[in-house]
Parts: sequence; structure tokens; C-alpha cells
Amino acid sequence: MFGRVKPLDAILATAEKKSLHRSLGPVQLTLLGVGAIIGTGIFVLTAEAAQKAGPGMIWSFIIAGFVCAVAALCYSELASMVPVSGSAYTYTYAVMGELLAWMVGWALILEYAVAASAVCVGWSGYFVGLLRDYIGLEIPATLANGPFAGGVVNLPALVIGLLVTWLLMIGTSESAKVNAVLVAIKVGALSLFVFATFKYLNNGPNFTPFTPNGWGIIGVGGAAASIFFAYVGFDAVSTAAEETKNPQRNVPIGLIGSLAICTVFYILVAGGAIGAIGAQPVTGPGGEVLAPGSTALADQCASLAALGKEPLACSKEALAHVLKEIGWTKLGGVIGLAAGLALPSVILMMLFGQTRIFFVMARDGLLPEKLATIHPKWKTPHIVTGITGVFVAAAAAFLPVGKLADISNSGTLFAFFMVAIAVLVLRRTEPNRHRPFRTPLIWLTAPLAIVGTFALYLLLPFDAKMVLPVWGALGLLIYFGYSRSRSHVGRGLVEVHEEDADAPPQPVPPIN
Repeated sequence: MFGRVKPLDAILATAEKKSLHRSLGPVQLTLLGVGAIIGTGIFVLTAEAAQKAGPGMIWSFIIAGFVCAVAALCYSELASMVPVSGSAYTYTYAVMGELLAWMVGWALILEYAVAASAVCVGWSGYFVGLLRDYIGLEIPATLANGPFAGGVVNLPALVIGLLVTWLLMIGTSESAKVNAVLVAIKVGALSLFVFATFKYLNNGPNFTPFTPNGWGIIGVGGAAASIFFAYVGFDAVSTAAEETKNPQRNVPIGLIGSLAICTVFYILVAGGAIGAIGAQPVTGPGGEVLAPGSTALADQCASLAALGKEPLACSKEALAHVLKEIGWTKLGGVIGLAAGLALPSVILMMLFGQTRIFFVMARDGLLPEKLATIHPKWKTPHIVTGITGVFVAAAAAFLPVGKLADISNSGTLFAFFMVAIAVLVLRRTEPNRHRPFRTPLIWLTAPLAIVGTFALYLLLPFDAKMVLPVWGALGLLIYFGYSRSRSHVGRGLVEVHEEDADAPPQPVPPIN
């Protein structure tokens, strides 16, 4: 199980042989992180969190943010040491061997692809609301919702997934420039929301009862496990290490900076939403708790809407809905427009991270090497980007946002769990290796990340927990049926070879 370890020096050499263009600086990286983190988690999953935790979702954001913070510190050390594509997959390959690295990479593929689909669905809710409220165009429910929400296909989610895929295919630098504009729109909109709702933070009655469903799976803990999805953008930053200038310094800045900025926003926005209109869960006719994303909840929300009521837990455009309820109708429209414009930046970063994992696994021979082909003009792995985008758009067309987020989290938490173990193992096996960034209090920080990620995994719904072993079993079949025999490390190809057509020229020896 722990054989076929790829040495760190060989990983760096392989990256230099077939590398991506380095074009990203610290500001761009931080913006990429903010663009990935602030999005569906606060614009859409606020409603999902309200249904599970009620006002206690503030604690859910804090818990999920803390687990992400300790995981980010572990990521920062490894990303600064190994500034190449692959993220947790690459780190695990260097420390614990090919089989576990494959499992982590396979989990990351699930994480990013499903997360991108979830954001497509979240964007669709705001887009449909904008068309209805400000243009007067009503998209039929059959074309605006997937089967779980009473429709047939979520057409807007399908279209946005394909459009973002095209943008990502034409170039990383171009994508980053577009992303910077979208991040500015998003941060500006959330700042306006905080300004409009700040006075409601001390509205005590709307915070009572604070934890109506307790701290379990349907409660604060379960909400933390679900909205953990909203913080994983910092992981996407680490996958951009190979396209970063001076990654030893800039990657840790992008990782920790983006996480800190977003955590503050999350807490302020969640508190303002609760104080303004309340966040108590929607219950069934018998007072029973209804599961987020269920048809029973959709039916109950439809019944309340017929009576002119729409609790926070029912809204598909949560923040815009809050502002409209407290009389800021025009500002609510601005928030909806900002979400419609800016959520594609999150889709972009999720697709970015997923395709880079695919790219580096193909470069290692574990997947068909054709997938690692870089377009001669665009300088991006266009084949794998196109394939990924089609699957992401298809999943967004038929599945609800809550289920997609929970499924994504199962893969995410496993990958973070492995990173925390890897940083501890590497401290023992290679204590003298240069570490541009050292995780502080490593023997406290890494165990907290290990325990935290495992605990949140246990708090996921049963079906979401089971996705990981089922997906993992499929991955093992592919590994032993295809990847193991074609692995470069297994074949002894762990260094740059002169016969490689894309290898850099050998240095000319100096003349004495």
C-alpha cells in the first residue's frame, strides 16, 4: 500500500519537464481564493444551513472555518515545498505512496466536479429570480428545476456550466483577469448587505431558539459539515501553484489570506440575515424536521409561498430575499444581480482545480496521457477541461444544490484528512528539507485538522457519506485495471528523460 513513493525532487523535475505557464502573483492568487470561497456557501447555502441549524448556523460557519484554517496551515507548508499542480494528490504521492495518492486524487476529482455543479445550481436560482423580477420573463418550473425540485431539467445551470468551461479552456491568465472583476463585484455586494443588515445583529428574538435542532446531523454539526463546502476555495489556490510566480512565498499568502477574508464575511452576513428575518427551520404538518433538498421540504415551501410566506430556508436567492423582506427592494435586486454576475467565478475555480488534478494524474501516467495535452495557443489542458465541463453541466441540470454540496464534501474531507497526515509524516521522514513556510505548532495543528475533518465527515447525511466508499471502490477498479500497469513511477520513469520530445535541452557544460 505504501510503495511506489514518488520523491519530491522527481515531482519537481517532472513539473519542469511538462509545466504550465507561470503567470499568477500573490494578489491574483488571493483573489482566486476569494472567488472560489465566497459564492454558493453564502449566497445560496445560507438557506440550507438555516434549515438544519436555524440561527445556530453562525456556530456552523465558525466550526467549518476553524477546521479549514488548521487544514490550510498544513496545505501551506506542503504547497510551498512542492509548488506544482496536484494539490493533496501530489503531496500524498510524495509521502505515502501511489495507491493512497490515487485515492486522494480520485476523491478530489469528485470534490471539484460536484462542487462546480452545485454552484451552477446556486447561480441558476438567482438568475431565474432576476429574469422574473426585473425583466418579467418567467422560466417554466420544468426548465428551471431538476427532478428533485419538481422540474425536469435545470437549463440555466446547464448553460452556465458549459460557458465557464469554454472560458477556462481559452487561458488561465485570461480567466484570472475576468475573475478579478467578478470578485470585486461579489465583495462589494456582500459589503452592501452587511451595511444594510448590521443594525439587526442585536435583534435578540430572531436568534431564539438559537439551536432549534440541537448539535447533531440535523443541527449545528450537520450544517457545519454541509457548509464546509463553501470554504474549500483555498484548496483550489494550492492547485494553481505550478502557474504561480514565486510560489514559495505567494501560495501561502493566497491560501491564508483568502480564508481569513472570507470567514469574516461569512459570519457578518449570516448574522445579518438571521437578525433581519429570522432563520428557523421549516417543519412539516406534524412539526417534524424536513431534510434540506427533499421533495417534502419543496412541497411545504410551495404551500407557504401560496400563503405569501417565504422563510429563509425556502429561498433560492437567500440574500436578495432578506433585503427585499426588510424593504431594501432595489438593493436586493443589486445583490441578486451581483450573485448572477459573480457566482460564475466560483464555477471557474472549481473547474480549474478539477482539471489540474486530472492534468497531473495524466502526466504521471495514472490516466491516459492524452489528457495532459496542452493546447499550443491557449496553453491550457483543453481536452480534460472540455470533458470535465460536460459532466459538470450535466450533473447541475438534474441534481439539487444541497445534495451536490454534501456529496462534494465527502471527497473534500478525505483529501484534507490525508494532507494533515502527510505533513506530519514528512516532518519525521525529511526533517531537514527546506520549508519556505512552516506550519506553526505542527503537532497540535495537524491533529486538530485530522480530528476535525473526520468528525465533519461523520456528520454528513448517510447517503453523502456512502458516496465516498462507492466512488473509491470504482477508483480502485480503474487503478488496478489500468493505472497501476501504466504508472510512470511503477515503470521507473521518475526523472526527466532525454528522449522525451518536450524535455528541456540539457545544459551545456562550462568550458574550463
